[in-house]
Amino acid sequence: MGAGYQPIGATLVSAKIYNAIAQGSGFFQHGHTYIGHATACAGALAVQKVIESRQLLPQIVRRGEQLRTRLMDRFGEHLNIGDIRGRGLFMGLELVRDRGTKAPFDPSLKLNARIKKAAMQAGLMCYPMGGTLDGQRGDHVLLAPPFIVEETHLDELVDKLDTAINTSLASL
Repeated sequence: MGAGYQPIGATLVSAKIYNAIAQGSGFFQHGHTYIGHATACAGALAVQKVIESRQLLPQIVRRGEQLRTRLMDRFGEHLNIGDIRGRGLFMGLELVRDRGTKAPFDPSLKLNARIKKAAMQAGLMCYPMGGTLDGQRGDHVLLAPPFIVEETHLDELVDKLDTAINTSLASL
């Protein structure tokens, strides 16, 4: 919401969760020291206005579909990719030791750290993390390119991610 200019957050919940709160205590305890901070709200509003005025949402949807297609084409049958999921330009790839059983890699291998290092060496900024499954096991790579990403950049992103993943797996 704040495009990195100002810390701000929001919570969206389904009707089921909302109703559970509303029909229960009706109280949702939340907030931090700077809740409703005027500067943060102004920054978020300005970002939302730019997204609307530059019609970035249709671009995000279009580029997101292009990114998903490229990821599925490249990694959809990869032996160590358990799932590819996300929405718009916010996509994640689950890394697994065995695609059939979705068994995770041993955390001691630090696959996510290997991928992060290889991605940086390839010139790709992405977000590999571990502990996805249970706080200890499970590796994933999160992709979140900017809203203004061009189609050719998506090709470059997928190529560099492929290099990072395959280099990392080969070093195990």
